[in-house]
Amino acid sequence: MVGDQLTSEELAGDAFNRQSVIFDTLYGANTIISYKRGRVRQHIAAYLKPNSYILELNSGTGEDAMFFATQGHTVHATDISTGMQEVLQQKVNSAGLNTQISNELCSFTNLVNLESKGPYDAIFSNFGGLNCTGELDKVLSSLSPLLKSGGTVTMVIIPSFCLWETLLAFKGKFRTATRRFFSRNGRIAHIEGQYFKCFYYSPQYVINQTKADFVHLNTEGLCTIVPPSYIEGFAEKHPKKYQWLKKWEGRLKGTWPWKHIGDYFIITLQKR
Repeated sequence: MVGDQLTSEELAGDAFNRQSVIFDTLYGANTIISYKRGRVRQHIAAYLKPNSYILELNSGTGEDAMFFATQGHTVHATDISTGMQEVLQQKVNSAGLNTQISNELCSFTNLVNLESKGPYDAIFSNFGGLNCTGELDKVLSSLSPLLKSGGTVTMVIIPSFCLWETLLAFKGKFRTATRRFFSRNGRIAHIEGQYFKCFYYSPQYVINQTKADFVHLNTEGLCTIVPPSYIEGFAEKHPKKYQWLKKWEGRLKGTWPWKHIGDYFIITLQKR
């Protein structure tokens, strides 16, 4: 059970501490995860100016920080997991990117502590890290002071409905198919034996919470037509189908209803 004295974000941080040493081994070779990373990077890059100063939230082992650093940007990579930060630092040292990537332990709900290191040109959070907090409203309200005027925020968030996940009911996997339903108070997730709550949010929730300070630029669905990465081996077993699904997701990613019913949505806002 989730402990009452630690926040869900802290419990998730402990879970990822345990997984940090094997994280890249578990997920680095997954074809669909590579597809997802490519999609997110492409989306972010469309709004980045050359030589941007970027704040990354829930940076994990630093895969995205390393990528953007090699594109000429400077990244301040934050995470609540000490294990993830240690792996990131090892990568930075090995790649000789210490002048382009800095890192810091920081909770989503303490982003005010980062204001002295800004302002940033862009902020991003990948792969549902923000779903580990039940205080997304507080996180969103803290973003504007961190950014330059005209700066952007890109977030990859897990919504409360995923078409592919719901279809698993036809395979008898009812628990997985319905786990996002009726989740106003969060649903229990677990990684490496640690339990924590996962909260689901819609694009409209994000837009409504930020409309005083931000303009909504774009929302795309991610793994709406391409299956989620936890449907293991799909791309390898069905390469032609996978390429066909990728093509159609590329065409429909920003249209209704596809931008709302993926495993994730990518949303970008611009500071007024």
